[in-house]
Amino acid sequence: MKKNSLTKLLALTLCAVLALSLFAGCAAKTEEAAPAVSETTEAAATETTEAATEEAAATEETTEQPAAEEATGLLAEIKAKGKLVVGTEAQYAPYEFKDLDANFAGCDIWLAQQIADSLGVELEVVDMAFDGIIPAVKSGQVDIGIAAFTKTPERAEEIDFSDLYETSAQLLIVKTGNADKYSTKEALAGQKVGAQKGTIQSQLILSALPDSELFELEKYPALALETQNGNIAGFVVDQAVGEALVATSDGKLEVSNFQFTAEEASFGKAAVIAKGNEDFVAAVNEVIDKVVADGSYQKAYDEAVELAASLGL
Repeated sequence: MKKNSLTKLLALTLCAVLALSLFAGCAAKTEEAAPAVSETTEAAATETTEAATEEAAATEETTEQPAAEEATGLLAEIKAKGKLVVGTEAQYAPYEFKDLDANFAGCDIWLAQQIADSLGVELEVVDMAFDGIIPAVKSGQVDIGIAAFTKTPERAEEIDFSDLYETSAQLLIVKTGNADKYSTKEALAGQKVGAQKGTIQSQLILSALPDSELFELEKYPALALETQNGNIAGFVVDQAVGEALVATSDGKLEVSNFQFTAEEASFGKAAVIAKGNEDFVAAVNEVIDKVVADGSYQKAYDEAVELAASLGL
C-alpha cells in the first residue's frame, strides 16, 4: 500500500511539474507575441491616421470657399486699362467746376475720385456739354457720368442710375427787385423761364409752369446774364448752384419767393452708367452708400461751396 501510495504521489508531483512548465511556456510565448501584435496595430493605426489626414485635406480643398468672381464687362475694362473716365460739365459749382489752376474741383469730382480709388485706378475727367454726357456714356466714350444728374423715370429708360448721393431743392433766380413780382405761377404765365439744355429743370418748367415759355441755353452763366439784362423772367436751378450765382452777381440777382411743391420738384442726384453693367453699378453704389453714411460727401459738398464762393463762381 505504501509503495503504491508513493508511486501515486510521485506521479502527481510529476504531473504538477509538467503542468507548471506548460503554463510558464505559454505565458512566455504570450509575452513574446504581445509586442508583435502591438507593432502591427501601431503601424495600422499610423496608416489609418495618415489616410484620414489626406482625406481631410482633400475634403478641405473641395469644400474651400470659391474665389471671388473676377470682374467682367465694363468693370473689367476699367481695371484693365487702369483708369476711370468720367464725363461731366464743369460749370456747375459746387458740384463740378475748375479752380484757378484749371484743375477740376467740386463735390462730384471728389466723388469720382473716391470711386476711382476704390477700384485702384486713375481718374480721368472729360468736360463736355451736359446734354452730351448720357450719349457719351451709352456709346462708351466715357465710363460714367457724374454731373448732378437728377434721377428720373424717363432717363432710367435709357440709362442706369447709381444710388442717390444728394438731394436738392429747386430755386427760381430772378433779377434783383423781382423776387415778389415773379412769386406765383400766374405772374410767370407768358414769361420766358430759363433752364440749362437737357436738364431736369427744363422738364420741371414744362410740367409745373405750363403757361410759361421754356428758354434753354447751354450754360447757367449765360442764363444769369439773360436774367440780369431783363430778357427772361428768371431761370430754374439747383439750390446750391442758384445761391452761388446770386452771391457772385454783384447784387444783380436774387432768389424769387416762388416755390415749387415737393411733388413737383423732389429731386435726387445720382451717377449715370450704361445699361447691362450691374457689377460696375454695384461697385459705384458701395462707394456712394459709404460716403453718404459716414458724412464725407456732405463735408466735400460744404468745402466745394466755400471754394466756389472764394473763386467767385
